[in-house]
Amino acid sequence: MALRFYMDVHIRRSITEGLRKKGVDVVTAQEDNCAELSDPELLARASELSRVLFSMDDDLLTEATLRQAGGVPFAGVVYAHQLRITVGQAIRDLQLMSVV
Repeated sequence: MALRFYMDVHIRRSITEGLRKKGVDVVTAQEDNCAELSDPELLARASELSRVLFSMDDDLLTEATLRQAGGVPFAGVVYAHQLRITVGQAIRDLQLMSVV
């Protein structure tokens, strides 16, 4: 089964569009009318949709760590530091993950 991604509000449109061109199933928080949700709510929403949240927000790592420690289930988080990854790298990496 392919991973499906939920894109945090801070993800560049070029990454989302590049993934879609590669056939990766992606939904953005904006498209889901959830751009104003807090980090915990955003992670919960992605999990409700059975989607892995892709983020460049350090705070979401903290939320995911808290959920793991507390045994609170969630679909997953993929994090990339916005200054340490190019658009092309993000597309390639997420495409590879999507087919696992």
